Amino acid sequence: MRSFGVLTFSLLGVGMILATGCAGKSGTVQAQGAIDARPAVDQAPPMVLTAQQDTAPDEPLDPFARADEAAGEEYDPWEPLNVKFFEFNRQFDRFLLKPVARGYNFLLPDWVQLSISNFYYHMRFPPRFFNNVFQGKFKGAGIEVGRFVVNSTIGGAGLIDVAKDMGLETLEEDMGQTLGHYGMKPGPYLVLPLLPPYTVRDFVGFIGDMFLNPVNWLVAPIIKVNSIPSLIPQKNDFTITVVQFSVRAEEIVNERSRNYEKFQGVEEATLDLYTSVRNAYLQKRARAVRE
Repeated sequence: MRSFGVLTFSLLGVGMILATGCAGKSGTVQAQGAIDARPAVDQAPPMVLTAQQDTAPDEPLDPFARADEAAGEEYDPWEPLNVKFFEFNRQFDRFLLKPVARGYNFLLPDWVQLSISNFYYHMRFPPRFFNNVFQGKFKGAGIEVGRFVVNSTIGGAGLIDVAKDMGLETLEEDMGQTLGHYGMKPGPYLVLPLLPPYTVRDFVGFIGDMFLNPVNWLVAPIIKVNSIPSLIPQKNDFTITVVQFSVRAEEIVNERSRNYEKFQGVEEATLDLYTSVRNAYLQKRARAVRE
C-alpha cells in the first residue's frame, strides 16, 4: 500500500524557485573555471530557474514575442493570482536566495559548483531514460544509458561529464513532454509559491517524474511501499524530510549561484517580466514537445 504523507508535499514546498529555461553552467569540469554549455539567450530570470530541464535548443527563445507566435494561443486564466505568486517568488529570490547564492559563490569555485550540478543531473537519469522509452525515442534512451555508464565510472559518479566529451548527448525528456507527445493539452499556465512556472500538464508531469526517480523510493522515500526497503527506513519521517529538504536547497542555491550575473541583466532589461517569462516558458515547452 502506498502512503503519501506530508513528505511529498514538503518536497514540493521546498521546491525550486528556479525554473525551466535555465541554462546553468552544465558541462565538463574545466581547470580554469566552468564554461556554460548552453547559450545565454535561453536564460530566464531567477524565479523561473530550475535544474530539471537542461535541453539546449537549436535557436534562441524570444521572451518578448507573443506566446501564440511559437506555442499556440496562450492560456492564462489564473493570471491575477499567478502574478501575485510570481512577485512573491521574486521577492524571495531578492531578499533570501540571492544573498545566500552570493556567499555560496564566494566560498566555492566554479569547477566545484559545476561538478555538483553534473552530479545532480546524473542522478536524474531514470526519469530521462523512461520518458525517452515512453515516447519511442529509443536512440535517446540508449544514449542516456551510455551517458550514465560512462559518467558513473570514468566520470567519478557523475561529477565530471566525460560522456559529453565523447559525443554522448541527447535532448532531455520529462513526463510533461511525454504527456504532450500523446496529445495532452498544456492547460492553464500556473505559478505557485516557491516553485517554478508550469502548465497544468507540466505540473502533473513533475509529479510523475518524482515517481520515476528511484531515489524517492529507495534512498529517502517520499513515496512509500511497505514491501520495498529503503536506505533510510520509511518510518524515519523526520530524517527523510531533512535529507530531502537539504538536498533540494543545496541544489537550488548551487544553480542560482552559477547563474547569478546572467539573471541580473535580464531583470534590469525587462519591463514586463511576468509576461516575458511566461511567453519564454510556453515557447520552450511547446518546442520541447515537438522535438
